[in-house]
Amino acid sequence: MHVKVVMLSSETIRIVQSTIPLLESAGTELTRHFYQRMFSHNPELKDVFNLSHQHSGGQPAALFEAVLGYARNIDNLSVLSAVVERIAQKHTSFLITPDQYQIVGHHLIETIRELAGEAATDEVLQAWTEAYQLLANVFIEREEAIYQINEDAEGGWRGLRPFRVVRKSRESELITSFYLEPVDGKPVMAFKPGQYLGIKLRPTTSCYAEIRQYSLSDAPNGRDYRISVKRETGDVDGVVSNWLHDAVSEGDVVEVMPPAGDFFLSVEEESPVILISAGVGLTPMLSMLNTQLQNGHHGSLFWLHACENGQVHAFSDDIRAKEKQHERLKSWIWYNHPSTVDRPAEDYDFSGLMSLDKVRELINVPGAHFYCCGPMPFMKMVNETLTDWGIGNDRIHYEMFGPHGSL
Repeated sequence: MHVKVVMLSSETIRIVQSTIPLLESAGTELTRHFYQRMFSHNPELKDVFNLSHQHSGGQPAALFEAVLGYARNIDNLSVLSAVVERIAQKHTSFLITPDQYQIVGHHLIETIRELAGEAATDEVLQAWTEAYQLLANVFIEREEAIYQINEDAEGGWRGLRPFRVVRKSRESELITSFYLEPVDGKPVMAFKPGQYLGIKLRPTTSCYAEIRQYSLSDAPNGRDYRISVKRETGDVDGVVSNWLHDAVSEGDVVEVMPPAGDFFLSVEEESPVILISAGVGLTPMLSMLNTQLQNGHHGSLFWLHACENGQVHAFSDDIRAKEKQHERLKSWIWYNHPSTVDRPAEDYDFSGLMSLDKVRELINVPGAHFYCCGPMPFMKMVNETLTDWGIGNDRIHYEMFGPHGSL
């Protein structure tokens, strides 16, 4: 998408840019204060925001990066198009509404007032009010367009739709798949392979409603959706995943938002595709792989996956079976610490951490597109390796679970 540019006055732009050193010195203290203030005055928003990302510091850090990036590029908003699209997609899976932008804007300006001291002059606060409203309008317009597209799509809807868990399948010690069918029995909208599904739950272990996004892990079929969820550890991070694993059973109903996300497979049918994942990062890759196989993709397909050992290796039998069925699919597996029952050359190809150099001659092919998902250090390694090989940014695509960051 392209950011619709509405002109701010040159004076407003100048004033906002003059506050960049102030923002940089405040750092994430700015956004931590903002969230504390907002949740104190508007506790109802705790039913919307992912509170585990507040505790981990991930969300304040992501918001700070976004605010600072906006200030730095306020005179050239077109460079923020990709960021706006990513955030707008995520917002629709939280069902963000225009009135919530007014709440956020109020607390952002008051945070600046409270933290900036004498630097928070009337002209600074007015400039940031105008700048925020411009950005809010961009998001509101784009999100309404997404809501409308979803509502108009075949099998689509707006807002929450009840789905029943019709099947629950244990894929490994840590990952379980949930097959979801709409309670109304009507079709479900298609999605782009790599996108995620927003789910709203009310665990008895939480004081608030919880919204989470989980990658769709299969090709679209118009009938149901599959998500594959890793059991997280910790009292905060594991609230929803453990509830799904332990308390949600076949026959239970959950509320679901339409598929969303700006990370998805989009290549020419002859282009080689390399899918690189670690841990639960394989979920969007499965959707991409199954979609390409289903659609008869003509290019080569490469599946590279890393995990700790066979006990936590999800979908291993599925990938082996597909590799035997499709000549153009080749897979390589890394186990960091193979167990005594893991078989070299059968269950896994390499031990230790993934090293792309081991298969460079096979996957570094002309016109190939690389899709990556996994923990941050893993994706940094992949990005640095591919960049060192001379692969352009336009052929490296990645997804980050949780608040977005830069590689």
